[in-house]
Amino acid sequence: MKLRKLLPFSVLLLVFAMAFTACAGTPAIEPAAPADSGEAMADADDMMEDYSNASRAETLIFEVDARGGQFADPELHNPYVPGGLRNQGNHQASTEPLFMLNYQTGEMEPWLGESFVPNDTFDVWTLNIRKGVRWSDGEDFNADDVVFTMNMLLEHTELSYAAAQQDWVDSVEKVDDFTVVFNLTRPNPRYQLDHHSVKIWGSLPIVPEHIWAGQDPLTFKFYDADQGWPVWTGPYILDTISPTEFSYVRDDNWWGVEAGFRDMPEPKKLIWIRSASDETAVNNFANDGIDSLMDITLGQLQAVQAQNPNVVTWFTDMPLAWVPDPCSRTFELNNAIEPWNDKDMRWALNYMIDRDEIVAIAYEGTTLKNRHPFPAYPPLDRLVDLADAAGTWDVDQLFTHSPETAAEILSGKGYTRDGDGYWTKDGDELSLEIAVHEGFIEKKRIAQVVVEQLQRQGVDAVQVNQAGQIWGDNFRNGNFESRMGWQTCGSVNEPWATLDNFNTRWLVPIGERANKNSWRWSGDNAEAFSALVDQIGALAVGDPAVDDLFVEASALLFEDLPVIPITEAKKIIPFMETYWTNWPTYDNQYIHPPTWWQHTHYIIHEVTAAQ
Repeated sequence: MKLRKLLPFSVLLLVFAMAFTACAGTPAIEPAAPADSGEAMADADDMMEDYSNASRAETLIFEVDARGGQFADPELHNPYVPGGLRNQGNHQASTEPLFMLNYQTGEMEPWLGESFVPNDTFDVWTLNIRKGVRWSDGEDFNADDVVFTMNMLLEHTELSYAAAQQDWVDSVEKVDDFTVVFNLTRPNPRYQLDHHSVKIWGSLPIVPEHIWAGQDPLTFKFYDADQGWPVWTGPYILDTISPTEFSYVRDDNWWGVEAGFRDMPEPKKLIWIRSASDETAVNNFANDGIDSLMDITLGQLQAVQAQNPNVVTWFTDMPLAWVPDPCSRTFELNNAIEPWNDKDMRWALNYMIDRDEIVAIAYEGTTLKNRHPFPAYPPLDRLVDLADAAGTWDVDQLFTHSPETAAEILSGKGYTRDGDGYWTKDGDELSLEIAVHEGFIEKKRIAQVVVEQLQRQGVDAVQVNQAGQIWGDNFRNGNFESRMGWQTCGSVNEPWATLDNFNTRWLVPIGERANKNSWRWSGDNAEAFSALVDQIGALAVGDPAVDDLFVEASALLFEDLPVIPITEAKKIIPFMETYWTNWPTYDNQYIHPPTWWQHTHYIIHEVTAAQ
C-alpha cells in the first residue's frame, strides 16, 4: 500500500493542586488479518516508506479494553456520537490532547496546547496553542479548529461533551491563530483540568475545521479511505480496519519532530486487537502475540509468567496491580424505580454485601475495599477521613456486613420469606437484575460474587452481561435496574468532579439520555447536596472552605446511598518485553500505565525496541 502524502499511585498526587495552579516460549501468534471489510488508506502522490508490512519486531500490539463481541461499526470515527470509536487506537495514537495530567509527577503536561490560563475570577480562560502543529493532511492546526469544535458543541446538545460545555461555556473567541479565549457562564477554577486535559481516560477532542465544516456532526462518520479520513494530528495514521482489529502506520512527517516537541516514536506500526475471550487474550499474550494486555486476574498472570519470563507488571511483588485506578467499582441502583427508589432498600442491599469476600474471590486479594465513591488517593482520603471523624460518612457502617440488619429492613417494609427462601411482598419475589459490561472481566467477577451473596440472603439476583454500547446506552437512558459500574469516576485530587456526578441539575426523565446522575437520584437530600456541590465548584482547588462543605454534603450522600461503593479498582496491566521495553512501572514511573487512556501517546514515545 502507498501512504498518502503528508506535509512538512502515588503520593505525588498530593502535588496535583499545586501543579494545576502553576500551569493551570512457543511460536508467537501473528496478528489476525483484518476482516474483508478492512480497508487501506488512500494512495499518495509521493511514495513514503511503506510500514503496513512492518515486521513483528517493528510492530507494537495492544489489546482493546473490551473482550468478546465486535465493534458495531468500524467506520464510525466521529468521537461525538454514541458508538464513535476512540480506544481502539484512535485516541492513543492519532488524536492528540491539548494537555495531559501525569499521575506520577503531578504535572499538567502541555501537548497541542502550551498554556491555559484563567483570569483572577476563573470565568475567562485563555488557551495558547503550540506553534507548528499540523493535521495529518498537512493543514495547520490552529485557533480556527478549536473555535469551530467548541461552537459545534455549543450548538448541538445531542453530541458527547456538549452538555458540559453548554453548561460552562458562554462563548469562545479567536484572538489570533494561536490564542483562544473561553468566556465561561460562571467561575470554574478547574475548567482546564476537567475538560481539556487527559485527567481520566481521555479528553475533549478538537476536530479539523477544514473537514468538518458543512458536515452534520450527528451523522458524519469521519471515515473515507479514499480521502484519508480520519485526519488527526498524531504520529500514526489509520491503515486498516475490521470489526476486531485496527492498525496504524507511522507518519514520518509528523509535526512534532520539526517543531522540536518530541522525537519520532520507534514503532513503525501499531495494532489494536479485540480479543474474543479472556482465554484467547491470555494465550496470545503469553505467546508474544500482544505486547500490552488489558486487565487480567492473578491466576492468569501467574500462568503467563510460568510460560514466558518476559512479562512485567507495575509492581514486581504483590499487589502487582496498579492500584487504584481512578474509577472505583460501584454497585449502582436505578433510584427512579421501585423498590430501589427507597433509600432503606438500598441500605438493605449494602448490608447484604460482603466486601471482604469480593476482594478474596473476585480479586484474589489484589485490591482493597472502597471507602467512598472516590478512589483512594491521598488528597481524597484526607477528606473522607474528615467526614468519617465528623460522623457524616461512617466507613464502619458502610463496611458492615449484616444479613440480620438487612432482614430487619425488609421485614419492616412488609417482605416475608417464601418457601423457597426468597423475600416476597404482595405475591412477588424480590428480584434484581445486575447489568454488566460483557467486555470487562473484573466487573463480571464482582457481579458473580454479589449475585451469589444476594441469592443466599433471599434476593433473586441475576447477572446479565450486555454488549458495551447497549450497556452504556441503557445506563444513560435509565433502562436498567442495577449495574456493576464505575461511573462515579471524576475526582483525583479534589472532590468536585465526582460529587457533581450526583448533581440534580443533570436530572432527566427515564427514556431521555442523561449526561450525569444517570442513577436519577432526587429528593430533598439530593437537592441540598447539589447546592453544596455547586458551592464547592465555585472555589479554587485547595481552598480551605471546601473541607466543611464536603463534610456537610457527605451526610446527605451517606443517608441516601444512591450508589454503593464496593472496591478500589485494581488493574493488573502486564507488558511483554520480548519485542519492546521501557514500559511504565513503579520502578520506571515516567507516567501511569493504562494503555486504553489517551496518555498512551506518551508511552508510545518512550518504548524502545528490545532487539
